[in-house]
Amino acid sequence: MAELNTDVRYIKGIGEQRAKALGKLGIRTLQDLVSYFPRRYEDRTQTKSIAELEPGETAGVAAMVAAAPTVSRVRQGLDLVKLRAVDETGALDVTFFNQTWLRTSLHVGDTYIFYGKAEGTQRRRQMTNPIVEPEGRRESTGRIVPIYPLTAGVSQLILSRSIRQGLNACGDILPDVLPDSVRQGHQLCRIGYAYENIHFPENAEALDIARRRLAFEELFLFTIGLKRLRSRREVAQVTPCRDVDMSPFYESLPFTLTDAQRRCVTEALADMRSGSPMNRLCQGDVGSGKTMVAAACVYFMAQNGRQAALMAPTEILAQQHYAGLAPLMERLGIRCALLTGSTPARTKRSICAQLAGGEIQFAIGTHALISQGVEYQDLGLVVTDEQHRFGVAQRAALAAKGHSPHTLVMSATPIPRTLALILYGDLDVSIIDQLPPGRQPIDTFAVPGSYHQRLYAFIRKLVGEGRQAYIVCPMVAENDELPDERKAVTAYAKMLQDGPLSDLRIAAVHGKMKPKEKDAVMTAFAGGEADVLVSTTVIEVGVDVPNAAVMVIENAERFGLSQLHQLRGRVGRGKFKSYCVLVSDNQNEETRQRLKVMTKTSDGFKIAEEDLRLRGPGDFFGQRQHGLPGLKVADLGCDTRLLQEAQSAAESLLAEDPELRTCPATAERIRTLFEQAADTLN
Repeated sequence: MAELNTDVRYIKGIGEQRAKALGKLGIRTLQDLVSYFPRRYEDRTQTKSIAELEPGETAGVAAMVAAAPTVSRVRQGLDLVKLRAVDETGALDVTFFNQTWLRTSLHVGDTYIFYGKAEGTQRRRQMTNPIVEPEGRRESTGRIVPIYPLTAGVSQLILSRSIRQGLNACGDILPDVLPDSVRQGHQLCRIGYAYENIHFPENAEALDIARRRLAFEELFLFTIGLKRLRSRREVAQVTPCRDVDMSPFYESLPFTLTDAQRRCVTEALADMRSGSPMNRLCQGDVGSGKTMVAAACVYFMAQNGRQAALMAPTEILAQQHYAGLAPLMERLGIRCALLTGSTPARTKRSICAQLAGGEIQFAIGTHALISQGVEYQDLGLVVTDEQHRFGVAQRAALAAKGHSPHTLVMSATPIPRTLALILYGDLDVSIIDQLPPGRQPIDTFAVPGSYHQRLYAFIRKLVGEGRQAYIVCPMVAENDELPDERKAVTAYAKMLQDGPLSDLRIAAVHGKMKPKEKDAVMTAFAGGEADVLVSTTVIEVGVDVPNAAVMVIENAERFGLSQLHQLRGRVGRGKFKSYCVLVSDNQNEETRQRLKVMTKTSDGFKIAEEDLRLRGPGDFFGQRQHGLPGLKVADLGCDTRLLQEAQSAAESLLAEDPELRTCPATAERIRTLFEQAADTLN
């Protein structure tokens, strides 16, 4: 019997080549393999007769091959396999592209299940590239079939067979991290049954039972992890900060803080005077002024004779914070330094020496702030610019540089308060629900693809006036494969450069670039070296470009409202009138409703509430963006009752056994999950 940490290449039937392909999906161990859950299911349990097939519907038919398949070459690289299949009600013409092996594997007189989209007419029915297997095999048809996210070189069948091998190898050793009392008290199935039926459900009921068990487990572990973080914080005691006259700080600003900003500052300063470490989330809409709340806290801490550090997720954002905050702080007598991965070694040594000696009171940077060798004389405040990530691990690493320092987390994504309290369960929440006066609204339009030529003319007009534009290009996944960002962006930028925008300077940026490459492109764009930046959603957290006045989002139906709102927030940052254009040909009523919300309101919190209502938080945060430890099955929007059950069970267990001494498997799993969350973010 294999161990769960066994490399997948050693699992029977997988081997070196398949393991390499699985690695692209993040599957490296047996545990990874069996925990790679489907993203949806197709019910292929029913078959129809050929006569019952309706053109346009996806269905399965059991039919006999009536004549030997024929192969014809249309052109180089395109071979067609054609055959006719029949049942007692009629005939079906079937065509396969580039699957010449089927000529010898489909035999005249044998019955097969053909599952695919029916085409043709009532008199002559057809299917193109259907799934096909012998009747009775029940591997790809005849059952509820899981559909997994894929990558090049891994098909649904290959992945399903690999998972089957994986479960055969470890089905008896999967650890049950739920205490028996919890499992039985909430009528949950055993772990082996859950894994078997989440991947290979016997029927719809078995799938529901498996999903409920795994979702409960995730929510239960997540709740315990956050409650333990909060309880550790509440136990810690620190020397209370003394009161400070904040008027010099406020008088140094060239503007007046909004009431909402003042309220957040008041809440944070009260935390720091309380004698317990502050752990506060400050969340607000794009442009609401979170940074000034952080600046007030830095000033307060400096006046208490202690140091502060602000950590941003990217180098370019760290530089932006430094450019905005350092002049203000220096005027107030607070020495600042910028520390990133690009800081020259000699400069870094000097900064580290000054931090250790207390000469620098405020450090701004990236993960370099928590790297080995960076020591602080007395770190009293940690500010992290989370950009809608769940950053328990980074907050802890930076906090470890001081003695229980106060922590302020800035989040740029408005999250409905109820959800924020769950996601940031170890934090108190402050909300900036007011924008500074004078910020221009961004005119937002939802248009079909037929508007492209007018849109390109509009972009050329704005560029002619000296403005710049963003275009978020479509990321379309084919055959459930994970889309290739680099290929999509490069091809789209080339299409624009060779065609409708050939007279403009076009740059491209995507998530597969190295951080330094991305930063270089963004810095060049901010410096006016390109007119149009073609991108994926990597720009939703990016550098300010006050000159950018139009954001075009192709295939807008593919994004959540909150993500669209973040992208829209990239423009309208300067004095120029700005526009956001959502392009979509999708006629689905729900899609039209969602895009209409974007054209009617610019309130990020209203949009977040609507997004959560329409899509649930599984999609609310976008693919693998939230970094929530362990939430692969649970959906916080749909599983609210299950969440309440899990929270109640977690609270009862912690009340009886705060250190989880009687549940070592539970404690170990929580530790592993939060380590994985750290890896996701590093």
